[in-house]
Amino acid sequence: MGAGGRMAVPPNPKKSESESRKRVPYSKPPFTLGQIKKAIPPHCFQRSVLRSFSYVVYDLIIAFLLYYVATNFFPLLPQPLSYLAWPIYIYVQGCVLTGVWVIAHECGHHAFSDYQLLDDLVGLVLHSCLLVPYFSWKYSHGRHHSNTGSLERDEVFVPKKKCGIAWYSKYLNNPPGRVLTLLVTLTLGWPLYLAFNVSGRPYDRFASHYDPNGPIYTDRQRLQICISDAGVLAVSYGLYRLAVAKGLAWVLCVYGGPLVVVNAYLVLITFLQHTHPSLPHYDSSEWDWLRGALSTVDRDYGFLNKVFHNITDTHVAHHLFSTMPHYHAMEATKVIKPILGDYYQFDGTPIINSLWREAKECIYVEPDEDGQNKGVFWYNNKLE
Repeated sequence: MGAGGRMAVPPNPKKSESESRKRVPYSKPPFTLGQIKKAIPPHCFQRSVLRSFSYVVYDLIIAFLLYYVATNFFPLLPQPLSYLAWPIYIYVQGCVLTGVWVIAHECGHHAFSDYQLLDDLVGLVLHSCLLVPYFSWKYSHGRHHSNTGSLERDEVFVPKKKCGIAWYSKYLNNPPGRVLTLLVTLTLGWPLYLAFNVSGRPYDRFASHYDPNGPIYTDRQRLQICISDAGVLAVSYGLYRLAVAKGLAWVLCVYGGPLVVVNAYLVLITFLQHTHPSLPHYDSSEWDWLRGALSTVDRDYGFLNKVFHNITDTHVAHHLFSTMPHYHAMEATKVIKPILGDYYQFDGTPIINSLWREAKECIYVEPDEDGQNKGVFWYNNKLE
């Protein structure tokens, strides 16, 4: 296996559910990050401005066509059909805009081009249009990538130990409670995380992605947090002017509904990437970067994998090499699977089934009862 060499990848049939639930190894891997990188063809790390922009243009053209059809032809439909057409538009447009969000996310990782300024300009515009504070999220998300799987330092979807779960958890640990929890999480989870750091890493004082003086950021980053806030405020003002001119209902149908879909998919994708019965979490006595980066799982969203630019089914590779453009991630994933072996986790369980299973089984984390490997924590759901 030489530098940039290609390996023959054996057929990889989808694992059964029992196989996908098998715990991944938690001991230190017999390979290094450098060995993984050496196996990946060098061109996979090359970023192309033209190719990256082609995805932006493609997504925006599709989004504009959907907008054009909805605003010009839906009013001509009889009422029963219009009531059906708008929800379809809202969902499809939300999926397309989730792809736009993913490209902005790539900008935050410096995976869009070789030019940091260009990445930040594109990311700022795209994320601001989706009411995301670009630099604020860029820095907190960067910390997540630096501390994935750490119970003390990870930034988002940090599981609680059994002693730290809320008193009301046992009352929600039933089908109606789980439905309510999922509805709140998918609809309000993203804005609550940005505004109040809900589900994020605990800090010793109030933390918000909109607060330039908050504990999430360093002094060198505070000006950029203000720029992020200005971008969100500018788009918010534009939406206000549109509501005045077109009406609030128009703005909610054309923009607000799709944005809710975007936010729901962001939470869903992130939750399922880092929450799985087979994945370990580590405290400071056991954690290291490589094992933490491998504590994630690739999922299959069907045709939406392409719509979401494969952030869904190449997430393991993304955590190992976050500056790799998304359009090379599938090739890299195929190459690294044989090297990672049992350390690579893929779950092809239908997403709805996975969401329900993880909401049911992944309530808190604790070490195994045998007392060995006390620094390695696994999901459990037994509430007395």
